[in-house]
Amino acid sequence: MIDRRFTIAPMMDCTDRHFRHLLRLITRQSVLYTEMITTGALIHGDRERFLKYNQSEHPVALQIGGSEPRDMGTCAKFAQDAGYDEVNINVGCPSDRVQSGQFGACLMANPDLVAECVARMNAAVTIPVTVKSRIGIDAQDSYGELLEFVNKVEAAGCNTFIIHARKAWLKGLSPRENRDVPPLRYDVVYQLKRDFPHLKIIINGGIKTLHETQQHLQHVDGVMLGREAYSNPYLLAEVDRLIYNDEHDIPTRFDILQNYLPYIETQLSEGIYLKHITRHMIGLFQGLPGAKAWRRYISEHAYKEGAGIEVIEEAAKRITELQVEARAS
Repeated sequence: MIDRRFTIAPMMDCTDRHFRHLLRLITRQSVLYTEMITTGALIHGDRERFLKYNQSEHPVALQIGGSEPRDMGTCAKFAQDAGYDEVNINVGCPSDRVQSGQFGACLMANPDLVAECVARMNAAVTIPVTVKSRIGIDAQDSYGELLEFVNKVEAAGCNTFIIHARKAWLKGLSPRENRDVPPLRYDVVYQLKRDFPHLKIIINGGIKTLHETQQHLQHVDGVMLGREAYSNPYLLAEVDRLIYNDEHDIPTRFDILQNYLPYIETQLSEGIYLKHITRHMIGLFQGLPGAKAWRRYISEHAYKEGAGIEVIEEAAKRITELQVEARAS
């Protein structure tokens, strides 16, 4: 049974396996999600590369983008065979590229198709099949239309819905604007939980603190944090204690860094460039004296040919020196 009281959102170009491994050094209990991977990429592309993850990441879910039921069933089976704990359907991304593939948020206009995808996936796997959606799209944003969507998808075998508490405008707003411009409607997600008490309802959208998380958990079953977790990952250091009552020692930022270095060395030995890992570490020291120096040094040196862990060690040395100066002043 997956405990989804706290989850990290699937974010394109962010939640790859390097970032997920870093997160697992900060929080043991949070559920992690991959970036969205399309059915076409899994069926016709480098499937092993797309499905690769680190065993430390569990519990970890694979998010799939697609709308052809047979392909969705096939890819769900790929996810289960690879050892993922959950497979999630993207019914929330509003980008033009996703719409042109007839998946993402535009699928909210076709709940019967989403239900068919869920049914095919459930027939193919025993791991949970979940759906991540918006509260509506364009002019189709009434509560009645959301109820119809949830009713049909639940009937196909989905009992966990992750709801971004904003509608999406498929025309006129960029994906970035769709994360901020449409107003947040947490009340809609709360009402959904009241109307479907037997379902697991996870809320997402605009949540930035653990205090907010605890408030939302009074109304729903779980909270999904997105961009704030990426820009300020150390925010998650107290998740296990506050949300899961896990009393293990909270690691310091330097503990996390030291525990991450062996992973980085392994990845470098396998041909991964340092820049592909360090871009996820930029926010580790956010809010501390020296954070700007840390970001600058990493940004200026990790992209150089042959860059190794000495870049990280030197950046850490600089932030330590600046912290000592700050305490002395």
